Amino acid sequence: MSDQSRRGFFRDLLRQGAKTVSAFNEGREEQRLKQERDAFFGSYESSYALTLCEDELLIETAQMAGIETEGKERLDIAKELFALQGSF
Repeated sequence: MSDQSRRGFFRDLLRQGAKTVSAFNEGREEQRLKQERDAFFGSYESSYALTLCEDELLIETAQMAGIETEGKERLDIAKELFALQGSF
């Protein structure tokens, strides 16, 4: 009977260890994606293709998405749109 409880203990320990490793890897992946996004939006040059579209199209799309555009730069608007889409 005690063998079963030991097995259960180690089985649970292994499950918890696997969950911990999985959560760590997910967090590491989220951090990597955040760094890529920050690097992408680091300057106009790196996000040129996204900020290249016409002002009217960018602003209209942002307003349809519920983003306040008044007084914001194109890069900031594009960054918010990008975040809303769940990209990166």
